[in-house]
Amino acid sequence: MLKLLSNARIFAPEDLGICHVLVGGGRIIAVSDDRDALSGSGASERDLGGRRLIPGFIDGHAHVTGGGGESGFKTRVPPVPLSHFTSAGVTSVVGVLGTDDTTRDTRALLAQTRALREEGLGAWCHTGGYHVPPVTLTGSVRDDIVFLDPVIGVGELAVSDHRSSQPTLNELLRIASDAHVAGMIAGKAGILHLHLGDGERGLDLVRRALEESELPARVFNPTHINRRKALFDESVELARHGCTVDITAFPVAADEDAWPADVALTKYLESGAPADRITVSSDGGGCLPVFNDEGEMLQMDIGRPASLIATLVDLLGAGVPLEDVLPAFTSNVASILRLRDRGRIGKGLAADLLVLDENNGISDVMVAGIWHVAEGEQKVFGEFEQPKS
Repeated sequence: MLKLLSNARIFAPEDLGICHVLVGGGRIIAVSDDRDALSGSGASERDLGGRRLIPGFIDGHAHVTGGGGESGFKTRVPPVPLSHFTSAGVTSVVGVLGTDDTTRDTRALLAQTRALREEGLGAWCHTGGYHVPPVTLTGSVRDDIVFLDPVIGVGELAVSDHRSSQPTLNELLRIASDAHVAGMIAGKAGILHLHLGDGERGLDLVRRALEESELPARVFNPTHINRRKALFDESVELARHGCTVDITAFPVAADEDAWPADVALTKYLESGAPADRITVSSDGGGCLPVFNDEGEMLQMDIGRPASLIATLVDLLGAGVPLEDVLPAFTSNVASILRLRDRGRIGKGLAADLLVLDENNGISDVMVAGIWHVAEGEQKVFGEFEQPKS
């Protein structure tokens, strides 16, 4: 059925003012400031009354199979259910493996990615995990990206972390090269998504890779850049050289040597670094551990997709213009991941849309033209979720 969303204040992510959107077949058929031109289509109409309509969030880093496992098998986090993404405004997600790429592998990640697709979500994944050589399905990073439709890159490969394989520069370059060439062949992102730990080496390997190879800077995509303030400063400089860098929306205590996601994004934009080279992801389903000096886990939390909308609420509450920060959750992510029909509102693009309420929260979520959340009520659930009575 055709749907007409009338009188919406559209941020596409740029501010288009009050417009009307016609949706059908999972796509945006038209965006117009002339309601009458669209109302004759026979579509069911919903008047948004001037509420803000924005693109759905693209979460570029989530542990869809669950992460963890760093303190015994009981600490393996379960898979993230569909509604945990959609209720948080996430309409597209990229799954990754983390520390545990032993009991979890590319097969399991690919299966869960396909399951989320069957449930209606836009879903992709990376091959590999923290370690070298990367865990793959076909035996080759390049073949995984070229021949497996949902696989778009490699990651999250760990550097500057006691849980990593302590990769050498040559190992990093070989994996990055395979990702880059595979991306060229398949028309995919072809990025190396890099987990950054707390180690003092920081981004040294990436800087050396850029200095000593011919690989484009866009291939290297570091995440968790706000986990240390010095690491954040390094990352801003790396973005000036062409890398897209990723902020993680994890909780940060007042006494930590880290920046909360809203503060980090504000600081990045104020730095004058390229505004299209910064993204924000949730680390949803991932383990957020605290280790002692011996590498033993003292406590853990779990990343949540809802941290994205919480970060946006904090930014808007601080008076930051929506059109300035929205690209980091939408169009910038679509650009680095080469998801060409996502992250924007426009004719022919995927009908992945969010409606914001007067408190900057999410009242409605549309995925591929279907309302998963309507007026604050979850309408679509995953296969093994129990709908609320």
